[in-house]
Amino acid sequence: MSTPLLSGFDRRTVRADGVGINVRTAGDGPPVLLLHGYPQTHLIWHHVAPLLAATHTVVLTDLRGYGDSDKPPSDARHTPYAKRAMAHDQLLVMRELGFERFAVVGHDRGGRVAHRLALDFPEAVSALAVLDIVPTRHAFRHADADFGKGYYHWFFLAAGNGIPEHLIGQDPEFWIRARMGARHHGGTPFSEEAMTEYVRCFSDPAAVHASCEDYRAAASIDLVHDDRDASAGRRIGAPVLALWGAHSFVGRHYDVLRAWRGYADDVRGQALPCDHYVPEEAPAETAQQLRAFLGDVRRRRTRA
Repeated sequence: MSTPLLSGFDRRTVRADGVGINVRTAGDGPPVLLLHGYPQTHLIWHHVAPLLAATHTVVLTDLRGYGDSDKPPSDARHTPYAKRAMAHDQLLVMRELGFERFAVVGHDRGGRVAHRLALDFPEAVSALAVLDIVPTRHAFRHADADFGKGYYHWFFLAAGNGIPEHLIGQDPEFWIRARMGARHHGGTPFSEEAMTEYVRCFSDPAAVHASCEDYRAAASIDLVHDDRDASAGRRIGAPVLALWGAHSFVGRHYDVLRAWRGYADDVRGQALPCDHYVPEEAPAETAQQLRAFLGDVRRRRTRA
């Protein structure tokens, strides 16, 4: 990666049970892990991360299967791309960096990984922020024709027989630019440097396949895990901040706070003036909301 974005962030590869995870770090203070979504890399945070690094130790990663992280082979049940496996990677990264307890912020797919991380390792997650998503289980259970049209890529990417891999592989740059351009509404334009990196990473057939496995897992094994948690009454105990785009599908079709309150005990949040790519379209507002939330969580913990 040669882009000067996030030039002040150190870079390393952390081995998480044999899976190499691309990691960037900067700042000092309470640790916060930022997780990206589809089809981006950690660079989706290139505006927000430096603002948070003024008061926090910021950790950015590429999820397994994405960016410059490893793309392990999958299996028939898509287990290596279950959010449980992806969340475990992130826990091991933070432990390797010396952090046993930390806040986690996830956009899109990263929000789903963060959700699983907070459920599976509640002792590690001090606070959770989720950007422009509702829980996967909630989305599937309330799917309708509008969902099918707005989120058609959930079904396309989860298709079998190598169909999405073949079609995306014919012109990955078109797919990236068309998919992202269709979900941007005003606000800060996408950085061409970041976009070039997204295209570079998605030009690797292994990345296209891995990302499809991510969506296949979401439609199968992830729902098994989510249903088991719901049946057992497991909920997120950490404070949750939900942010979403006022112009996004999520913002227009869900009562976001109500959806998250079905899965977590302490939920707050609001819409921001953007579409889906919240950290890139509304970076100042996103950073402001995250700083206020994380500061409030620290103050509450200090008083307890």
